[in-house]
Amino acid sequence: MHEVVALKHANPESKSEMQRIFRLQQDAYKRHPMPDAAERIDNLKRLENGLIRFKDDIAAAIDQDFGCRSKDETFLAEILPSLEGIRYAAKRIHRWMQPSRRRPGWLYLPAKARVLYQPLGVVGIIVPWNYPLYLAVGPLVGVLAAGNRAMIKMSAFTPRTTQVVKSMIDDTFDEEHVAVIGGALGLGTEFSRLPWDHLVFTGSTAVGRHVMRAAADNLTPVTLELGGKSPAIIGPSVPITDAAERIAFGKVFNMGQTCVAPDYVLCPRAAMEDFVTAFSAALGRMYPNMADNPQYTGIVNDKEYLRIEALVNDAEEKGARVIPVNPAGEDFSGIRKMPVRLLVDVNDDMAVMQEEIFGPLLPVMAYDTLKEAVAYVNDHPRPLALYFFDYEEKNADYVLVHTHSGGAVVNDTLAHVTQDDMPFGGIGPSGMGQYHGHEGFQAFSKAKGVLYKSRFNSGKLIYPPYGGAVHRLIYRFFMK
Repeated sequence: MHEVVALKHANPESKSEMQRIFRLQQDAYKRHPMPDAAERIDNLKRLENGLIRFKDDIAAAIDQDFGCRSKDETFLAEILPSLEGIRYAAKRIHRWMQPSRRRPGWLYLPAKARVLYQPLGVVGIIVPWNYPLYLAVGPLVGVLAAGNRAMIKMSAFTPRTTQVVKSMIDDTFDEEHVAVIGGALGLGTEFSRLPWDHLVFTGSTAVGRHVMRAAADNLTPVTLELGGKSPAIIGPSVPITDAAERIAFGKVFNMGQTCVAPDYVLCPRAAMEDFVTAFSAALGRMYPNMADNPQYTGIVNDKEYLRIEALVNDAEEKGARVIPVNPAGEDFSGIRKMPVRLLVDVNDDMAVMQEEIFGPLLPVMAYDTLKEAVAYVNDHPRPLALYFFDYEEKNADYVLVHTHSGGAVVNDTLAHVTQDDMPFGGIGPSGMGQYHGHEGFQAFSKAKGVLYKSRFNSGKLIYPPYGGAVHRLIYRFFMK
């Protein structure tokens, strides 16, 4: 693993330095507002090479910031999806940039109609702590593919990762093209208030509201990826062991610190105990021991650790049955790791059923009919993801048609996020806007409609004075 390079740009930890870089990027965009396809592809290739050069440094930094996160988990969750997203976009930029042909209205012939895709300008990207590399690079791919410039605001909770990502970006781009802003506390508010041409925020719904308010002062368009409580519904005909194993993986990946992690399970009442047994067994196969296991991710900081413990205590005080999954019976005191805990007999009065969990807790609720499970989901804010497990296609169709969510997966968890040929985005309290792949290019481009008229001025036929034969003929033809 090579040493982190010295930062070649000033450390933008102040409001004035952040504003300086923003103005620098604005000026650079004015000088060069429409990079061609070759330049955009080159920018993506440079980003790809930077990721490959710094991959080990990034994995080591994330491991340190989390107290424990395996290189494999970082490679699978952050490095590989980022590289795939870059390569997917680079192969398609030529086609995406082509003006779209449209049909002009009959009244306006002879004419041509086109939609041109222009870069927006300077885009701000606010990155959360849970996937600090992927949630920086993911939006950046769309931003660069669309020909924009970007400033990336990292989280204060991942200082080591911020340093490495900044080193990677500084080593790859001039700051007038892409720049990383450090994670100083309080700087995010000022970042949101800059007059961006577009602002991307990934994080909690509560903070997302503040970001949107700040952006509103400048009428800045926003893409918000917020999360929420993503349900996993176990259908009536799927083997419980299949569903339990896939839900277990989705829940413990990054220790549940994932915006699309299964937040609670709706299980057929007769299968509740079977699910508890199957889930515990599946988790035991993945992690026969946890406390000293370098593949078992830690909680990012003490604040988050205490917040998760408070959710458990509140649920238990209000009648929930807490079932720890701790295969080796280990002692977790003194470390920022914790066993996974299933919560049974939960209700909506508990904080764990009101807030996004973002940790290794999994409430399990019983239902009697699939219609009842769907009604429960619909009675609550629309989630970022929904997972349904059943091998009967008619049951899957019923759930997908009768629920709303940002995205959905049938018979798995998490996997939809890294599909570059599908859009990713929330709905309502779980976010607005979407990106990834072609939708990312579109989100960060201005689709400008242009009508081209010929030398012959057909419009002259309808000029005043009104009431002539041509007007009467048009009215009769179009209004009959």
